[in-house]
Amino acid sequence: MPLDGIVVLDLSQFLAGPSAALRLADLGAKVIKVERRAGGDAGRSLELAGQRFGDASTLFHTINRNKESYAADLKDPAERAQVEALVRGADVVIHNFRPGVMDRLGLGYARIAELNPRIVYAGVSGYGDTGPWRDRPGQDLLVQALSGITTLSGDRDQAPTPTALAIVDMSAGAQLAIGILSLLVRRGVTGRGGRVDVSLIDTAIDLQFEPLTVFLNGGGAPERGEVRNANVYLPAPYGIYDTADGHIALAMMPIDTLGTVIGNDRLAAWPAAQWLGERDAIKAEIAAHLATGTSAHWLALLDAAGLWVAPVLDWPALIAEPGFQALDAIQTITSGTETMRTTRSPIRIDGHRLEAPRAAPMLGEANVRIDSELRHAEGQR
Repeated sequence: MPLDGIVVLDLSQFLAGPSAALRLADLGAKVIKVERRAGGDAGRSLELAGQRFGDASTLFHTINRNKESYAADLKDPAERAQVEALVRGADVVIHNFRPGVMDRLGLGYARIAELNPRIVYAGVSGYGDTGPWRDRPGQDLLVQALSGITTLSGDRDQAPTPTALAIVDMSAGAQLAIGILSLLVRRGVTGRGGRVDVSLIDTAIDLQFEPLTVFLNGGGAPERGEVRNANVYLPAPYGIYDTADGHIALAMMPIDTLGTVIGNDRLAAWPAAQWLGERDAIKAEIAAHLATGTSAHWLALLDAAGLWVAPVLDWPALIAEPGFQALDAIQTITSGTETMRTTRSPIRIDGHRLEAPRAAPMLGEANVRIDSELRHAEGQR
C-alpha cells in the first residue's frame, strides 16, 4: 500500500479531520485515533435514523473504520506525556480543535515539531487562526450559509437552500489529505516536516470557484432562475425536469437541437441570441413539453442524439443499476459477529479498488498494547 509504514495520530472528531485520516488509512497508513476517555469522539453518539453498529453509531464506523483507538485525557500531564511519546514515533498529527486549544494543551505545532522535527502537523478549523470569525463554531451548515453556498441552490422564490450532504466538511477533509500527502512527499526529498492548515470557510469559498470567479470578473451578482434552477449562470436547459412518470436531468446543449429532438417546434426556432436572456421562459417551455412523455421515452431520444441527459435516480434505483454494480462501490465491515455495509474509498491503486473491512475501534481498545509498546521503547533508550 502506498502509505504502508506511515503512522498517523488522529486527534480530530466528527467529519472533516476523521475523513482525512480515513483516506490515509485506506491508503495503508496506521491511524491511531486519540480520543477522550469520557465518551471518546462525539461522533460515536451521533446516530442518524437511530442507527447503531456495535458500540457506536453507523456514522462513526463509516468515517473511522480501519483505525485504532487510544483513550487519553490530554489535560492530565502523565497521559499527555504518553501522547507525546506517540508523537515521537509518528509521521502525521491531525487535529480539529478551535484555534489556540492545541497550544493550551501543550500540543501546539512548536511543541510537536520539537518532539519530532519530521512530523507533518495537520489542522482543520472553521475559519482559520485570524480574523473576526476565528472563534465562530465551525459547522457545515453554518459555513454553507455564511459562504453563500445556500444562495445558489433552489429556485428564485424559494428560501436559500443548503445541500443535503456535509459537502464542506468532506471537501475540507479531502483538501487536508492533499496537504498532508504533499508534505510527506517534501519530507521524502528534504527530510523536513511541516504544517498544513485547512479551514471550512476557505474550502467553501474554493468549492464556489466557478460562479465566484464569474462574479469577481464582472459577471454580475448571481441570480437564481425562477424555473428549474441548477446553476446561477448557465443558460437553459440546464436543470432537472418532471416527466410523466419521474424526472430527468438536462445539461448543456443547443436549444434548437433539443427542440428538434423532442419534437417542439417553438424550441427548435428559438433565436440563439435569446437563449441566455430568456432562460426562464425557455425552461418553462421545456418543462411543459417533457411532462407529456415518460422518462424512458425522452431518455431514448436524447441519448440517441448524443445529448447530455441522465435519469434522476433515488438510492433503490441507483443500487439496482448495472452501472452502479460495476463500480463495486460498497463494502462490508465487520465488528465481532456483526456486519455493516458502507461505502469504500473511491481511489484505485494500480488498478485495484481499495478495501478496508475492519470496523471502527472500540474506545481505548489499543491502550494496553500501545502503553506496553511505549514502555518497551522507553526501556530501549
